[in-house]
Amino acid sequence: MNWAILTPILVFMVVIFFIGFWASKKVYSSDSFIQEYFLGGRQLGGFILAMTMTATYGSASSFIGGPGAAYTQGLGWVLLSMAQLATGYFVLMILGKKFAIMARKYNSITLVDFLKSRYDSKWVVLLSAASIIVFLFSAMAAQWVGGARLIESVTGLNYTSALFLFAISVVIYVIIGGFRAVAFTDAAQGIVMFGGTLILLIATIYAGGGISNIISDLAAENPNLVTPFGFDGGLTPLYVSSFWILVGVGVVGLPQITVRAMSYKNARAMHTAIIVGTIVVGFIMLGMHLIGVFARPVLPGIDVGDKVMPLLAMEVLPAWLAGLVLAAPMAAIMSTVDSLLLLVSSAVVKDVYLNYIKPEASSRDVKNVSLGVTGVLGVAVFLMALSPPDLIIWLNLFAFGGLEAAFIWPVVLGLYWRKGNKYGALASMVIGVGSYILIHTFFPNPFGIHTVVLPILFSLAAYVTGSLLGRVKGNKPAEAVM
Repeated sequence: MNWAILTPILVFMVVIFFIGFWASKKVYSSDSFIQEYFLGGRQLGGFILAMTMTATYGSASSFIGGPGAAYTQGLGWVLLSMAQLATGYFVLMILGKKFAIMARKYNSITLVDFLKSRYDSKWVVLLSAASIIVFLFSAMAAQWVGGARLIESVTGLNYTSALFLFAISVVIYVIIGGFRAVAFTDAAQGIVMFGGTLILLIATIYAGGGISNIISDLAAENPNLVTPFGFDGGLTPLYVSSFWILVGVGVVGLPQITVRAMSYKNARAMHTAIIVGTIVVGFIMLGMHLIGVFARPVLPGIDVGDKVMPLLAMEVLPAWLAGLVLAAPMAAIMSTVDSLLLLVSSAVVKDVYLNYIKPEASSRDVKNVSLGVTGVLGVAVFLMALSPPDLIIWLNLFAFGGLEAAFIWPVVLGLYWRKGNKYGALASMVIGVGSYILIHTFFPNPFGIHTVVLPILFSLAAYVTGSLLGRVKGNKPAEAVM
């Protein structure tokens, strides 16, 4: 066990736990436990909002799986990954002030809360909660795997032991601090992610003898590695362009991102978050994926792509600095896991338990159930992550696609189309998720595009058709909000 590398990571973990304990004082002294625990009291400033969006979106896929895929595919994967540049811009501009105002009007704590008030339908709520639980389990499992592989690479522990250590640390501080702990730790983690990316990119270029030398080595190994088409020519223009749906525009439908658009305190905070978030996401995504490609000549022959980042850091950096840099992927993974864990917990507690099982539950009951559900979910994801895939990025992207197929149109058209109603929302969710699972299972990447594109188009047609055919009295339209 390399203590020189491990010590900075442990120090970082201690700081994160300290923030969690600090945030817990606010949570348990609040008059509204639900709003504070799951939404941070809607008081996030611009910088915190930008960093919590960045850290939540910049996950194990960005820091572990993404560089691993780039290591295999070459510069074409860097081009594909840059579809993520405008993520924060799309989310906050499309949802923006209107979503925050409507969420406050409906007193919505979660995305499903908003959908319940907008569509006034029990089935919309249950389908939404089920979609969140099923697909975010896949996303959380990907993060658990990433965290475990990072600890495994650094400490020499076996995978199961590393997974156990990671799971325990995350579950404890999420249970303690809630959304406010998540948001403030995300800010710290976002800063570490930015700095770690910069340091490792410079060190990798230096170890490879400069960019021109690295490119020459890549071209000598396989000329396709320095083209936009991937090592085997599989990254066609149509396939790469379709990623603008999956990790660009479609991110508006991800519950873990949209809930951030409910939590800022004023318009100025939103505008600041758009600028800061776009800059930080762009740099991190470009830097980490370039690192993955540049690692190939520096450290050839890595069989498991998810180990590229930790092995590279230990190869090209002094031990103590490698520890600091490896705190970046740990930060990315923890910040995503805590957000997803809290989101799934809120789907169970707020959207199902309080709505349909025990609406009269006392504040004490809600606290106990919230903490208990968060703990149980952590154990369940731990068990799911015991058998990891070779590249966690595919598990994460599967979850992204399912959530987008379920939520993008009920959210966006629910805000901007007055005629949208519960029939359209139900049709959109059923057709979107159903077609996504079928296509993913039997016809992946049809016509050379990513699997998610057709389900999103089908769900749009289903929303419009269902709303027009099912117009009934009593549906709550999306009032015009300026």
